[in-house]
This record gives sequence, structure tokens and C-alpha cells, in this order.
Amino acid sequence: MKWEGNRESDNVEDRRSSGGGGGFGGGRSIGIGTVVLALIGWGVFGINPLTTIGVLSGADAPQVQQAPAQRPPGDDRQAAFVSTVLASTEDVWGQIFQQGGAQYRQPKLVLFRGATPTACGTGQSAMGPFYCPGDQKVYLDMDFFDTMSRQLGAPGEFARAYVIAHEVGHHVQTLLGATAKVDGMRGRISQRDQNALSVRLELQADCYAGIWARHSQQAKNWLDQSDIESAINAAQQIGDDTLQRQQTGTVRPDAFTHGSSAQRVRWFSQGLKTGSVQACDTFKAQAL
Repeated sequence: MKWEGNRESDNVEDRRSSGGGGGFGGGRSIGIGTVVLALIGWGVFGINPLTTIGVLSGADAPQVQQAPAQRPPGDDRQAAFVSTVLASTEDVWGQIFQQGGAQYRQPKLVLFRGATPTACGTGQSAMGPFYCPGDQKVYLDMDFFDTMSRQLGAPGEFARAYVIAHEVGHHVQTLLGATAKVDGMRGRISQRDQNALSVRLELQADCYAGIWARHSQQAKNWLDQSDIESAINAAQQIGDDTLQRQQTGTVRPDAFTHGSSAQRVRWFSQGLKTGSVQACDTFKAQAL
């Protein structure tokens, strides 16, 4: 992925020196997938990962003062990569919204280590990257990139870019109202039906990541086939069935919250192929 020399976003907050933080809200965060604690709770106890996230981000989390937000240091290559990818999402979604007669509201991306306060409660590294609709920020502990390579079998810079673009996809969903509609169903439908809605929300974010990939490639020509393959591999490695099989040796489709490997690959590829928001309507799709 030829990303060096491209514009970097000004919307990156670096909290990595703060050492953690306390929560100040109770909203639900939306992530690409829980990595450690939530998967253990899921695999061993059958607990929905979103439930585990809710516990992690509750009032009992440790309360630590947050250091003032600052820009990443100029010599931090990994932070420069994140800033460059975020800038590209700003360009792509800004143009798409403009073509639709609307203005794109850019999200912030927060770099942190360990834990940090969010409007959805205390964000923990164990959640993996996530988006908080309450403050419209993406949260990322970059140690997750090492987890992707070493534990999840998903190496490569464009695989990492896909992760960022997926979380930005959740921001687009918030702006378009999809997130509020899904959250509005909470407590009114069964847990199984709620999981099914969560799957459709996550697959749409994968499709939106594909849209970004297509438009950014048209604008910058910064990808080759191996980059696309690394993103597709990442989508496959973090499918619910793959993660469940690794954790427990069995697959429970009724407990899916993000979609199977095949579904995640299909919807990312759908966005990549079409570049169309309308083609990413997972909520109307008869088959996922």
C-alpha cells in the first residue's frame, strides 16, 4: 500500500501517554470485534460479546484522569499511517455525501493504550477498535494491529486500513440514522433477533469499508492485488464462525453479532465492486 506522502488528517487525538481513563457515559460502542475478554466470555459462557463490552464500560470501571488530547508525534510512522487512512476516508465520504446533497461530518480518531474514557463508557483495549456514536469518535489501541498479525492471521497494512475504514463505516451509519434504528430496537426484541440486527449493521460497515477502498483506489492508485487480498483475508479471519471455532471448536450462528467469514468477505467485496451506498443495504437483503 503506497500511502506515504499523502495528506494526513488533523482529526487524530493521541491519548497514549495518559495511561487510561474513566468512563462518563453509558452508550453502546460498536467495534470490529472483541479480541480477548469478550471472546472468552462468548466461547466459554455463551455471553454475547456486546454484553461483555457493556460490563467493561460500566460504572465499576476504574476511574483515571485523562491527559489532554494532543497530536501524534511527527516521527511516529504508525500514527502517520492511521492519520493518512483517516484522511482518505474523509475525502471519500465527503465527496459521496456532497454528491447526495449533504455535508459529511468528520469523526475524530483517538489513539490510546489500555483504557480511555468515551461517551459510551470506558473503552478497553480488549474490545479491539470500536466506534462510539455518543461522541462520534473511533477508538484504536494500535497494539491491535499486532494482534491481527500474530493471533488472528491477518497481516498487512491494507488489512489495518480495512479495520479503520470499517469503524468509520459505523460513523457513516450514525450520520445516516441506521445506528439509531438498531439501538431503538434494544429491549423490544429477543436477544437472538438483536444479534441478527447487529450482524446486518456490522456487514453494512464492511460494505462501506469496501466503498472507501474502491473510491480511494480510483483517487490515489495506491493499492495492488496483494493489498486487496490482505483486506479480504482480514474480513475472513474475524468472521464470527472462524472466531467461535478457534475459541470453542463449535459454531453457534444464533450468537453471531458480526457475521460469518463468508458474509464479511461478501459484503466488503460488494462495496469494493459497486462503490454504491445503495448496494450496501444489508437491512433489505433477503440473504446475507
